[in-house]
Amino acid sequence: MSVTLHTDVGDVKLELFCEECPKTCYNFLALCASDYYNDCVFHRNIRGFLAQTGDPSGTGKGGKSCWEERYFPDEIQEGIKHSKRGMVSMANSGPNKNSSQFFFTYGEQVNLDGKYTVFGHVISGLEVLDDLEKVPVDEKHRPITDIKIRRATIHANPIAEWG
Repeated sequence: MSVTLHTDVGDVKLELFCEECPKTCYNFLALCASDYYNDCVFHRNIRGFLAQTGDPSGTGKGGKSCWEERYFPDEIQEGIKHSKRGMVSMANSGPNKNSSQFFFTYGEQVNLDGKYTVFGHVISGLEVLDDLEKVPVDEKHRPITDIKIRRATIHANPIAEWG
C-alpha cells in the first residue's frame, strides 16, 4: 500500500508495511484519509538523524490516534529496522504511547530499533528528504521557515477492505 505526502519541498511516496504493522498503518491511513495531516509542520528536523511531523498543534507535544484512546500500542517487528535513509516510524512518548506523530530517518539509526514502530519507507522522493534536511533550523531543531505537509494522497487504501 502506498501514500504520497505532498509537502512544501516536494512529494514523498511511502510504501506502508500493512501486514507487519496493521494497527499502525490503519491509524496512519485513517488520519491521512480524514485530512488530519493537512498543514502539519515539520516541527523537528535534525541533520543526519530525522525529520518529525504529524502534530496539528505544531508544538511536537500534541496529536491523537484515530481511535477514542489517545494512544495505541507499539508494533515493533524484529525484521524491520531503521536500516537506511527514508524509513518511516511512529514517534512516541514512551512504550505503547503512539498517536499521530511520525518521522523519516536521514540514515541508518540503529539506536532507534526496538523503541519505535517502523511502519513504512520512502519509495520515491528521497531528493525531497535531501532538501528537507538542508532547511535551516533554530536551536531547538525547528525549521526557521515552516515546512508543511499540504495533503496526502492514498493510492491504495486497505482500510476500506478491513471495514
